[in-house]
Amino acid sequence: MKTIYTLAATALMLYGCSHGKTDKDSDTTAEPVIDVSNVIIDSVTLYKEYPGTLTADRTANVYCRVDGYVSRPKYTAGDYVAEGQVLFTVEAPDLKNAVDEAEAALATAISQNDYAEQHYRAVAKAYESRAVSKMEVAEALSSRDQSRAAINSAKARLSDARQQLGYCTIKAPFSGHITMNEHSGGSYVNGAGSPVALATVYDDASVIAVFSIEDDSFIRMFESPNNRHLIDYSAIPVTFGEKLPHSYTADLMYLAPNIDASTGTLNIQAEIKNPYHELRSGMYCTIRMPYKVDPKAMLVRDASIGTDQLGKYVYVVNDSSKVVYTPIKTGDLVADTLRLVTGGLKPHDRYVTSALLKVRNGMKVKTRE
Repeated sequence: MKTIYTLAATALMLYGCSHGKTDKDSDTTAEPVIDVSNVIIDSVTLYKEYPGTLTADRTANVYCRVDGYVSRPKYTAGDYVAEGQVLFTVEAPDLKNAVDEAEAALATAISQNDYAEQHYRAVAKAYESRAVSKMEVAEALSSRDQSRAAINSAKARLSDARQQLGYCTIKAPFSGHITMNEHSGGSYVNGAGSPVALATVYDDASVIAVFSIEDDSFIRMFESPNNRHLIDYSAIPVTFGEKLPHSYTADLMYLAPNIDASTGTLNIQAEIKNPYHELRSGMYCTIRMPYKVDPKAMLVRDASIGTDQLGKYVYVVNDSSKVVYTPIKTGDLVADTLRLVTGGLKPHDRYVTSALLKVRNGMKVKTRE
């Protein structure tokens, strides 16, 4: 009897397990619910990247034009200096003496001219009563004219002496960043015969991005009538090796008149406003030149694109609600989250947007948009 009860209990347990397994199998064969999205069709500007370098809008060497002892620089290398700011002074006692002498010479010339003017007027008056000869009048007139010429000559010498002395105070020609001093403070410089460069000032309120494009790209970008009307070349995106606190765009300002036959490229320059003085001459940059506007570009979520040994792919859900592994060709990232698709998809396609690892080619699914 005990054996019979045991067999009956075992049978009941097996029945219960078998019944539970059927329910579980039913759950696993249920079609999974996945999120899908439609391909977005929108107008997109397409870009091509070119390497470039930055150069200052203006540069000027700061010269010592006189002989003398140059002071230590009144700035720190790399400083931003203002237009007219004193950068160096030159100790040149001879030039100060030359100004003093020229001022004294001018005073003497003025005094001599005063006497000559008075003498001429007196002689001319005396000639009216024939108290002096005509020859004496002529001599007095000649002396007066010579004294006037002497004043002009003395003024010219004084102006030149003051100009030379003015060269002893060396100022920034315009606002910008300045390089280190080429001469140690207190060194003697012979700048009178040939001016000696002391430093260089870079006007970087704006900088110029210099780069080159291929001749066929030039034709595609600038010769197409559609591009000229649709593309804005006054706000070209520019990026740098390291992310800067601020973003920058460039305004196209120069196209070389001829294509370089040796390289097949065209030189281009674009101006970048630099209000924060973060950009410096010599920096490398990447210019994202717009070359085409695609009014019917296909876009998908970048996070929905997979990568394998064959390249990029998405999972498309067809009209039979089956997943289809679909290789695609991709282009630029648009608006940070969307990726341009240049091949492999059709405008009406729906693609999987989540749980990419849980779906496989040929799987039948339920979709949720």
